[in-house]
Amino acid sequence: MSFSTLIDCETLAARLNENNWRIFDCRFDLADTRRGERAYAAGHIPGSFYAHLDRDLAGPISPRSGRHPLPEIADLSAWLGARGVSRDTQVIAYDDTGGTMAVRLWWLLRWLGHRQVALLDGGLPSWVNAGLPLQTDPPPTPPQREFHAAPDPAQVVTSDEIADQLNAGEHRLLLLDARTGERYRGEAEPIDPVAGHIPGAVNLTLQDNLNDDGRFKSPAALRALYERALAGHPAGDTAVMCGSGVTACHNLLAMELAGLTGGRLYAGSWSEWIRDPGRPVATGP
Repeated sequence: MSFSTLIDCETLAARLNENNWRIFDCRFDLADTRRGERAYAAGHIPGSFYAHLDRDLAGPISPRSGRHPLPEIADLSAWLGARGVSRDTQVIAYDDTGGTMAVRLWWLLRWLGHRQVALLDGGLPSWVNAGLPLQTDPPPTPPQREFHAAPDPAQVVTSDEIADQLNAGEHRLLLLDARTGERYRGEAEPIDPVAGHIPGAVNLTLQDNLNDDGRFKSPAALRALYERALAGHPAGDTAVMCGSGVTACHNLLAMELAGLTGGRLYAGSWSEWIRDPGRPVATGP
């Protein structure tokens, strides 16, 4: 049996000794980029490797890119292979913030054609609350394996595509913006130098995907949430975005759970959009 969306703590705990499973701790703090590594060293799910957002799950920033460009496919494939991941490996990702960081690895693997990847529902807090064990030592280095990527470029939307659509007055591609309402409306911007949103984008904050316990809502609840936001728009003609293309993946996972498949990622997101001062910016609702 393989897992491609979510896995619960009890199921993962029963599979910790599976030879062809790899677990990744994706804890990360944008304001303190070493916090995740410190937390990992203090205690992590047994057998898990640490995945650093800036170093492992993103490429170098350029003058035209957003804050977390997609990594080079060869680099990401080599990183995965060095941790024993091949095309038949079950991968599990987790964090301590409702999946907001771990979804980056979930989406990257699916972009590379790897479907056997799931998010730990509820993350490390649920694991700890269940009384399950932690360890402080990193796992032993596994044998090197070959990860053969089969990337799907159609899963990625570019800034040029969005700009061309706006310039032509078209609305085929619906943008779903996962940032908080304050950032979307331009009332506050704690990270990027320009506040606001792309004209025509719909705000659907990722926090709406979760219950109070940090676990994802039911498929039926998520479907109702997203159908309201889509307002009849085909799920396959949507693109999700956020500040830098990381937390937006949370909405893609929620759509997958809801049975609304085919959404794409605007990988550059807001931080790339505002690199060009000629691109339009909207504020307000």
